[in-house]
Amino acid sequence: MAWFSDSGYWLGRLVFQRMLAVLYLVAFLAAVRQFRALIGARGMLPVPSFVARVPFGAAPSVFQWHYSDRFFAIWSWGGALLAAAVAAGAADAVPLWAAMVMWAVLWAMYLSIVNVGQTWYSFGWESLLLEAGVLAVFLGNAETAPPVVVMWLLRWLLFRVEFGAGLIKMRGDTCWRDLTCLYYHHETQPMPGPLSWFFHHLPKPLHRVEVAANHGAQLVVPVVLFTPQPIAGWAALVMVVTQLWLVLSGNFAWLNWVTIAIAMSAAAPLWGRPSSPLPAPPVWFEVLVLAAAAGVLVLSYRPARNLLTRQQMMNTSYESLHLVNSYGAFGTITRVRREIVVEGTADAVTGPDTTWLAYEFHGKPGDVRRLPRQFAPYHLRLDWLMWFAALSPGYARAWFVPFVTRLLENDRDTLRLLRGNPFPDLPPARIRARVFRYRFTTWRELRETGAWWHRTEEWEFMPPVARSALHGRR
Repeated sequence: MAWFSDSGYWLGRLVFQRMLAVLYLVAFLAAVRQFRALIGARGMLPVPSFVARVPFGAAPSVFQWHYSDRFFAIWSWGGALLAAAVAAGAADAVPLWAAMVMWAVLWAMYLSIVNVGQTWYSFGWESLLLEAGVLAVFLGNAETAPPVVVMWLLRWLLFRVEFGAGLIKMRGDTCWRDLTCLYYHHETQPMPGPLSWFFHHLPKPLHRVEVAANHGAQLVVPVVLFTPQPIAGWAALVMVVTQLWLVLSGNFAWLNWVTIAIAMSAAAPLWGRPSSPLPAPPVWFEVLVLAAAAGVLVLSYRPARNLLTRQQMMNTSYESLHLVNSYGAFGTITRVRREIVVEGTADAVTGPDTTWLAYEFHGKPGDVRRLPRQFAPYHLRLDWLMWFAALSPGYARAWFVPFVTRLLENDRDTLRLLRGNPFPDLPPARIRARVFRYRFTTWRELRETGAWWHRTEEWEFMPPVARSALHGRR
């Protein structure tokens, strides 16, 4: 293996960069489709209000200098078009310096969105996409052999993602240690997928095997990434298989897919080298790569220390550029699923005979007869935050009243986040929200009722409220 670059990694680079570009495309499209209701000028958490109180240094973003909904839409569509071009091979059809610029622009454009996205963009996969995107800048293109040092930094990133997730589980909920977490998790995860009902009904001994295999994949296999090929490649393939299992069992936005892309960068050398060696990189590129690698190593101190502490933090960025981060997921597993059901009525005065119509979401469980859908890698941000709100009203304190206010106005952008509007002609007179306990039905209940869920009401999240009562609380 060459000390700096090695043609043996060409396929790993190709697969990683193309997959990453596709995921950038998905992320920008999600921003285009959802931003107006979430963070637009009239959104639930408007960007102009955010940048007025948060300095540029704390949240670097082009929107610190200028914001309008039109500018945000143009910015996001521009990112989507660039990502699509890179996914189609544009970065391999231009000089090396231009390819680096393309990847750097993708990273900077998405960073500008994440840094003003507030709670809607507070998930670990945002930082993971950005960190992987930074490394993609320094991987070169078809003109040069891939820098070995950057390929190893991708392994370091993959190690932190998987090992961090494994440690947070072992240090967290006792059900991870007694192998029982999957008795609950397929049912109570934030957004179940179409196969989650079936995964939940697997025999309990198999659930225990799932948990044990997860521990192996996250606590043992990552260490093997730092061994020579082909051993490291086979370890990466094990991670790919475990991530595909997670893809089948639920909706976790692009978290699994970015992890798969990074793992493929280590696994692809198993499939051979190009027919002829790729050119060595120019000196200026080597200098930039080594400087970037040194920067990553310096910034890795806090994430590495976080892995060793008993107070390990999940999904933490230590600087506003999201260059090197800490990761982890599901340190605690909820045993009971609760869902907020939002309903409206045309009646100005409510009583026992009032007819309430529910607002159905795209991914969040609602109608008990509707099988959960597959949306990942697309991310339904409102649906995810509704899951957190059902855990504790504190998670929704900043945005739930603005959300209800917009439903009472039949706000077009907000309604686009939902499956449909039960009040297509006139806005509802009142809105209420109730918390229900949901559980998957049994095989027998499914055959008898056709329902995938069973639910029982537990408490009132928000009493019936009219628009006039929310005036000034937008």
